[in-house]
Amino acid sequence: MPAVTDRTPVGSPEGAGRATPLLKLAGIEKRFGPVHALGGVDLTVNRGEVVALAGDNGAGKSTLVKTIAGVHQPDGGSIVMNGKTVKISSPSDATRIGVATVYQDLALCENLDVVANLYLGKEVAQAPFAGRLKRLSDAAMELEAERVLRGLAVRLPGLHVPVASLSGGQRQSIAVARAVLWGSELVMLDEPTAALGVAQTRMVLDLIHTLRERGLGVILISHNLVDIFEVSDRITVLRQGRNVATFETASTQPDDVVSAITGGHTLRRPA
Repeated sequence: MPAVTDRTPVGSPEGAGRATPLLKLAGIEKRFGPVHALGGVDLTVNRGEVVALAGDNGAGKSTLVKTIAGVHQPDGGSIVMNGKTVKISSPSDATRIGVATVYQDLALCENLDVVANLYLGKEVAQAPFAGRLKRLSDAAMELEAERVLRGLAVRLPGLHVPVASLSGGQRQSIAVARAVLWGSELVMLDEPTAALGVAQTRMVLDLIHTLRERGLGVILISHNLVDIFEVSDRITVLRQGRNVATFETASTQPDDVVSAITGGHTLRRPA
């Protein structure tokens, strides 16, 4: 059960050298009244690295992700992004510093087409006409949407089909592509393959591989150890809101992770 201490991420711009972590959490605390949801959690994510968060229900995984995403504010600890300590007070703060979260509900408008969903809330407009009115730059948005989707190897039946007509895997791909389009450096995925079929799951896992190759950092929450072992570089296990183990995926067996999740052993390791 080797612990990770100093690993150069795939796609690191500094090659064999140790790059500044993309994200570093130290001693994150979060309470909800008498409930101590997070008790001093440490986590590091490098560029071009997929870090899986594993743990049973109620372990603190979603609370941690929502804290990074600005939904919850920590009661203690520090968040460092690109070497600078940051305060993430809202989801808009997270977006501004390059953090995107894809929740299970995906936050897509099913009655709109692919391009409209990719640019939802950040539409590109032409110069004003008739006073303050602006016309959307449909051609520019479509061109950029096509470029981003092609770069992520996402295959769709078209850019102007309603999202409601797409498969679960294709919808996940659109939500992730939106994060890339908006310039995110860290993408957090909450159970992205839950309730997906085999082919759709394959599509999402391939997309995670692509994000790593492009040098983005990825935090993956999943209960599926098969998926975790396929795409992750490191696995951090939370139990009762605390770090209990961090594994290097390539040198770890699933039984080791299961044992950490269920309390078979407790290993306090650097994140």
